[in-house]
Amino acid sequence: MHRGEANRLAILGAGPVGLEAALLGVRLGFEVQVYERGRIGEHLHRWGHVRMFTPFGMNSTAAGRQAILAEKPDHTFPANDECITGREHVRIYLEPLARTKLLKDRIHTECQVVAVGRERWTKSDSRADAKASLPPFRLLVREKNKERIETADYVFDCTGTFGRHRWLGEGGIPAVGESAHEAAICYGLDDIAGERKGHYAGRTTLVVGGGFSAATSVVMLSELASSAPETWVIWLARTSSTLPIRRVPNDPLRERDRLAVRANTLATRADGNVEFHPHSFVTAVESLGQDKGFRVTARIGRSGQQRTWEVDRLIANVGYLPDWGLLGELQLACCPITSALPRLGAALLERDGEAGRIPAMTPELLRTSEPDLFVLGAKSFGRDSRFLLGVGFEQVRQVLQMLTGKKIPGE
Repeated sequence: MHRGEANRLAILGAGPVGLEAALLGVRLGFEVQVYERGRIGEHLHRWGHVRMFTPFGMNSTAAGRQAILAEKPDHTFPANDECITGREHVRIYLEPLARTKLLKDRIHTECQVVAVGRERWTKSDSRADAKASLPPFRLLVREKNKERIETADYVFDCTGTFGRHRWLGEGGIPAVGESAHEAAICYGLDDIAGERKGHYAGRTTLVVGGGFSAATSVVMLSELASSAPETWVIWLARTSSTLPIRRVPNDPLRERDRLAVRANTLATRADGNVEFHPHSFVTAVESLGQDKGFRVTARIGRSGQQRTWEVDRLIANVGYLPDWGLLGELQLACCPITSALPRLGAALLERDGEAGRIPAMTPELLRTSEPDLFVLGAKSFGRDSRFLLGVGFEQVRQVLQMLTGKKIPGE
């Protein structure tokens, strides 16, 4: 460690990246504590009915698999090239990893970190002459409705972005009426083919979004229409292209490419009970009454023609944003365009036109303006959706190598 014996590491979030950081941190001699406001892999639970388009080998690490097998030699994993659902990944990999002797006593679930600051310091205090002697981090932790203070020498924020949706209105702000009806709008990936099938079968659903989440929702609704023909989908996206999903050239992720092809086919052929409207911007959302649907108004096409639909269901797959609020008393900067880490955000912008392509993770890209604080995982990418779990694992390795000076083998 670069500060002598100061090696208390607080990890926020017990998802795939947080658990990987905890595992490697313990092995490197850090005093690790993990704080998770929900369950192990909470965000994967929420969309866990969906099959991941990255294979198991990319969503796990040799270190993690070895830690599980060291205690449960008969534990079986999927093949490295197999794509499993999010819930299967939690059950097969994340939960067994969290139960290992190395980690089980270090993970606090249903335990929220409310805010992070510094002992005796605030955001506005000058630190020009104190870089080598900054006080420890101070964490306000809430568990079972009781609050306490924890301290740490290093903080890894691995909380992700799934808990904070973007708005579907034009300009990225809420549409007129949207915030009043937020609870009735689906912003995530609903279990359309399973537990929520009855909620969508035979209904008209308006889907807003131009990414893979929207594509997933549209494809699932289209498949539902094959057995419930009255099911109809209206799909709105900001893109001006008639193909809503941008494919990655020679995409190594076959499941992702299949999803893109299927969604684009539905959009262009107008089959599967799907009608697609590109260059669309939602301006207003009105509730028609409890469980009676919505009246949605949007400007569509280059002419900006206004059109209104009355629909039964509304899905806003418009992406997610990092929540920087819990770090508000730290001197932390982020990219003004991507809401990502500054250097990483700039590097992502340089490759903005290269679908699926991202810069190599390096310590310099991952440094923050707050010493000993690191933001890892999807949150480090801000609103950029190109993040993959393998990138998060590499971030963990790069940062821990930087802190310890020890080489950590990759996959």
